[in-house]
Amino acid sequence: MEFAIISTLNGVTYGLLLFMVSAGLTLIFGMMGVLNFAHASFYMLGAYIAYAVSSLFGFWTGIIVAPIVVGIIGMLVERFLLPRVHAHGHAHELLLTFGLALIIEELIKLFFGDFPVNYQMPDALRFSAFHIFGTGYPFYRMLIGAVAIIMFTVLWLLLTRTRTGIVVRAAERLPNMAEALGHNIPVVFMFVFGTGAALAGLAGAVAGAFYPTNPNMGLELGVIVFVVVVVGGLGSLKGSLVASLLIGLFSSFAVGLDWSLAGALDIVGLGDWARSIGGLMTLELSSVSATIPFALMLVILLVRPAGLLGERN
Repeated sequence: MEFAIISTLNGVTYGLLLFMVSAGLTLIFGMMGVLNFAHASFYMLGAYIAYAVSSLFGFWTGIIVAPIVVGIIGMLVERFLLPRVHAHGHAHELLLTFGLALIIEELIKLFFGDFPVNYQMPDALRFSAFHIFGTGYPFYRMLIGAVAIIMFTVLWLLLTRTRTGIVVRAAERLPNMAEALGHNIPVVFMFVFGTGAALAGLAGAVAGAFYPTNPNMGLELGVIVFVVVVVGGLGSLKGSLVASLLIGLFSSFAVGLDWSLAGALDIVGLGDWARSIGGLMTLELSSVSATIPFALMLVILLVRPAGLLGERN
């Protein structure tokens, strides 16, 4: 019971962290059709900027400044780099943002070194939110989840209940008509891209104080974030939330399970035979937990190519 409760909590908080990072990518693709390969690098950049600022002005100042700086960087990228390749299609956008990701990674190594930095939460937040069978559950994990839920609520209300959201959706679907009504479409797209980058920066600033902040954190999370966006449905904010939670829960439970196909066959008396064969029969689920998100993506795409909540073409 303790394993099930803790794994569920860890899976939900990890899933909400994935959503915090993928929300910006979903927003950018849904509104602009741009697959930003450097999005996870913005996440890493947010963590390092928060670390640098917090070491001088305090933790909460770093949390506030990091997404603002990353958002400005994102707007500069959209204003001066992406328009030069946008007419050539997604392949050129991917190559440009992939190169940008490499540049950001090398700059991080140049200024902060090739090793993890000591970016930690303040002592005031270092306590247990509650206890489960005598085991304390960190309050900061709950804080990460709360920030993700607030982020989803604000984004959903902004896009569906405000005039700004109407303008953004109009710029996505009927850009010529929106421009004829007096809206500056390039500026709208610039702010959308900057907002997506700022969300990734906020995720890095919040999560970097709990998880290791190192030059590989963008690479480690970047591929999973793309899996989340594909599984949820390209451009679907709700789909990204559902996919993030599914991947978080599956990954959390898989890490702690020592199940194998041979163990499952013990039920019908074929376990010893399976162990004599070896290979995949004795491979434990925990040893392949890193492949769980990709297996889920394969199944989802076979059943529903548009993703869980994506629109069918």
